[in-house]
Amino acid sequence: MSSTRIESPQAAPAATTGRNRHLGLALVVIATAQLMVVLDAAIVNVALPHIQRALGFTGSGLEWVVTAYAVTFGGLLLLGGRSGDLFGRKRIFIAGLILFSAASLFGGFATSQAWLLAARAIQGVGGAMIAPTALALITTTFPQGPQRNRAFGVYAAMSGGGAAVGLVAGGLLTTYLSWRWVLFVNVPIGVIAALLARFVIDESATRTGRLDLPGAVAVTGGVALLVYGLSSASADQTGTAHWGDPKVVISLVASTLLLASFVFIEARSRHALLPVRLLANLSRTGGYVVMLCLATAMFGIFFFLTIYVQEVLGYSALRSGLAFLPFAAAIVVMSGVVSRLVARTGPRPLMIAGAALTAGGMYWLSDLSVHTSYVSGLLVPMMVTAAGLGMLFVPLSLVALTKVQPSDAGIASSLLNTGQQVGGAIGLAALGSVTWTAVAGSVKSQVSGALAAAAKAGHPLPPPGPGAKIPPAILHEALVTGISRGFVVAAAIAALALVIVIFTIRLSRDDIAATPVMPGPAPESGESQPELQDALS
Repeated sequence: MSSTRIESPQAAPAATTGRNRHLGLALVVIATAQLMVVLDAAIVNVALPHIQRALGFTGSGLEWVVTAYAVTFGGLLLLGGRSGDLFGRKRIFIAGLILFSAASLFGGFATSQAWLLAARAIQGVGGAMIAPTALALITTTFPQGPQRNRAFGVYAAMSGGGAAVGLVAGGLLTTYLSWRWVLFVNVPIGVIAALLARFVIDESATRTGRLDLPGAVAVTGGVALLVYGLSSASADQTGTAHWGDPKVVISLVASTLLLASFVFIEARSRHALLPVRLLANLSRTGGYVVMLCLATAMFGIFFFLTIYVQEVLGYSALRSGLAFLPFAAAIVVMSGVVSRLVARTGPRPLMIAGAALTAGGMYWLSDLSVHTSYVSGLLVPMMVTAAGLGMLFVPLSLVALTKVQPSDAGIASSLLNTGQQVGGAIGLAALGSVTWTAVAGSVKSQVSGALAAAAKAGHPLPPPGPGAKIPPAILHEALVTGISRGFVVAAAIAALALVIVIFTIRLSRDDIAATPVMPGPAPESGESQPELQDALS
């Protein structure tokens, strides 16, 4: 398989950094676009139970409302950044906004599961075009120094606060309008941002190079098939898992072949999406694997806890959004504290403590019951988990960038974001398979126990037929059993991240002294540009 060569037409003039007379509006457009992409996952999560009831999703099928977006977003993120290099970042940025807005409008009118999932996947494609070019446009639009640093501060605030805004906005829209508005709300935002971007953002220079389409297709297809196989293996209502089902086996085998071909393509390609040289450093590779593990473990938090608080505890969409707000806020606050500590301690101690707290908090969450109180049973373990995650994100960004050549800074940092999205999609499918299998097994066990008790009492009951409605008490107990099992697995994955940190992260505070602390989450640029390191100082 060979890469597709793109011969750039006459290069567009480079952005005249500092001469743009609309820097304020340009920053508003870029920051708004980043906020829209980041909050999408959180805003949809709050509406999941309403979407399930409206379109008839099963539990494992509902996961795809989240993973369809994450798979295409994560799988195409590096390709989106590379496209900006070749075709112009402003052009790709605007195209991504239009595609994201159109997909949101399309999804808001969905009347079937396939319709909504297709829209979510297209949203992910748009997000993969917006996210890497948004950060890159800051470096080409704002002059180096205080203006650029302030721009990065606003960008980081949007990235860090997106989840918090999404939780509250999702609750308000779902409660007072409809779940469809968590999608419709993107349309006016995206369209206005795209129109303004035409006039207030300068185009970057285009380059001659290649698009690694075979690599992008292989990794995106491989992850999608892996997620599909894991989701399809979940047990049905009889409690029987389907690991031997032909579609599960075929999906997992095909996924293995595609991911193996991706490794082969990247090792041989001169324009690889994932340059193998970036994995030569043990600490950096360990950091990428840690992010993959964390995303695998943490994506289930909002998904399963949203189902728990709305279906079991009876929270409204708005109340559930507010219930999770301290979690998102704690991550942002802790990240700010750690950004000041890491220069004194180095990344390793903070990452060890963060991974341990994350694993402990997730294990604590496995102790949920149908009578759990919010403060002691939900809020406290969520805050422990949030503190752990907040201690990890800044050091992970530094580990990804330390000892990287300036020309590789964008790719190195964007791999963290790719790992986050791809790991989240895989994790939600894997944890979902464990959770829904446990739910089905619990329902079967409770129903069998009830039938046996009735027969023993001399009042035999007929077994429920196919499609029979499960009594709420039995369903709630089963959901708690399944979600608790899922959090035990999530805690084990977080513990694995702790082990990886201990054995792979070797950077000291002296190693990172020359590497600027990232102003928030790792950048999502798939480009290669020397000025990125200086821009982040």
